[in-house]
Amino acid sequence: MTMSSSVSRAGSAAPAPMPQPAPEPRPHREHRYDIDLMRLLCSVGVILCHTGSAFVNTAGREAANGPGTYWAGLVADSAGRFAVPLFFAMAGWVVLVGAPVRDGRQLRGRIVRIVVPLAVWSALYIAWGRVRSTNSAPAGDLALDALFGSVRPAYHLWYLYAYIPVIMLLAFAALVRSGKRPWGLGIALLVLGAAPTLFGDLSKMTDLELPRFGWGFGPYQLIYAVLGALVLALPAGTFGRRSLRWLLPAGVCLAAVVAYQHGVHYTIPYANVLVALLSAGVLFSLHRLHVPERLRPALTRLAGVSFGAYMVHVLVLGVLTDALVDDGLGLPAAAALVLGITVATAAVSFGAALLWTRLGLTRLLG
Repeated sequence: MTMSSSVSRAGSAAPAPMPQPAPEPRPHREHRYDIDLMRLLCSVGVILCHTGSAFVNTAGREAANGPGTYWAGLVADSAGRFAVPLFFAMAGWVVLVGAPVRDGRQLRGRIVRIVVPLAVWSALYIAWGRVRSTNSAPAGDLALDALFGSVRPAYHLWYLYAYIPVIMLLAFAALVRSGKRPWGLGIALLVLGAAPTLFGDLSKMTDLELPRFGWGFGPYQLIYAVLGALVLALPAGTFGRRSLRWLLPAGVCLAAVVAYQHGVHYTIPYANVLVALLSAGVLFSLHRLHVPERLRPALTRLAGVSFGAYMVHVLVLGVLTDALVDDGLGLPAAAALVLGITVATAAVSFGAALLWTRLGLTRLLG
């Protein structure tokens, strides 16, 4: 009888393949709505700070030149000083905790998403200044300076010249710790560290006026990033169930910042301990704060375009303050105008960012 072809002869059966382990699922990442809220509030805080600065400068930085304009501007300027430290804190959290960099290619993608809008907006601000005849130098000179780290006339873009090196350094440390060997990133950091001194030496040896090299960061920026990552990674309830109570000491620190800016030095450095304490109070207040579900879609959408709003807001703000602000305002009128200009600038800036996001221009404009 012929054996069925489905039956193997004894001793000739192939060994059963070893079962392959199932790939481990990627860990689920919690969406941090409290960080979305921080991004949104920090963007508005920057607009408030810059609005206040415009009022203070209109009064010649002296209360005697226009008390209402000066004091309304100084309080607004001081109230927004928490924003930049918290931006660095969130940057540290993203790189080290929220979405750690896996390799150099991923880091390059992140940097490109910042550098392209930086270049586009630098060109737009230079062109806008030329149209308004407010540029301090020829457009070509301003463009060359912007390549190496100048922030004229878009003064707010200084943050990105520090932000990019900060995330590069944090990513480098994270990659080395994970066993990677990011030699290219290490060489790039070495170049950034040596370039300011090299530019200075070349300028002295050749008698050429070279652009200032501004790509770099100060110790306080790195400290805000690392400590911010640590704080933001802490579990809910670390700072108490009623975290909003931290707004009270933050208010005390705000009063101290106002006093410092008026009596000691304007503008207060971000490395100042008063700014650090003010920022800590705001950070502790917002840490793991519950956001109602009905507000989450709008919050996420606005937080997603906050970078674009940050890029364009100085253009909008300049038009409004030039047209509306003078040093003869009384305090109530000046305070109302500060608030009105801040709200209007935020509305136009976020609206514009939402529009070009819908048009698919995010890669160009942020």
